[in-house]
Amino acid sequence: MKNFSIQIISFFLIISCMEKPIKPKPKSMLNLKYPSPIYISKKSSCPYSFKINNYTNFVSSDKCNDQIIYPNLNGTIYLTYRKVNNNFDSLLSDAYNMPLKHARRAFEIPEKVYVNNINRTYGSIFKIVGNAASQVQFFLTDSLNHFIFGALYFYKKPNYDSIMPAVDYIGEDISKLMESLKWGD
Repeated sequence: MKNFSIQIISFFLIISCMEKPIKPKPKSMLNLKYPSPIYISKKSSCPYSFKINNYTNFVSSDKCNDQIIYPNLNGTIYLTYRKVNNNFDSLLSDAYNMPLKHARRAFEIPEKVYVNNINRTYGSIFKIVGNAASQVQFFLTDSLNHFIFGALYFYKKPNYDSIMPAVDYIGEDISKLMESLKWGD
């Protein structure tokens, strides 16, 4: 019986050596390619203008709730303009509280302060890291007359790892929007 067991084990060892070994899959990275942006000037029906990516659709409303739509990425930047009229503290408080509404789903919400003395635009941009409904929020103001709040939303269930390349791409467009924003007074 012992001899028979040795023969069976030897048989399986010989057969297993004939199969090609299974190699682990190489590490791979998601390689999404977005078109290089070409920025064009847009004027809102409200008192401001800025530059946006020409691969977007801009929808301006008379009620100062504008949209920059990314049809190929299923995302939209919602812009809300408010006239400063003895309510600056309230507008600023709202702008800082909006990103905090996503804090339950976020790992962190870093703030980057923005200052442009030439165009008189001051504000902050918040990148919400995690599976939150909005991944980027920002505001701009001249501290006297104008206030704009913006938020990026995707029409998909939030999965930060999957949409991170699109967030980074649109984040560059938001930076360009903030740099180029001019008040129309």
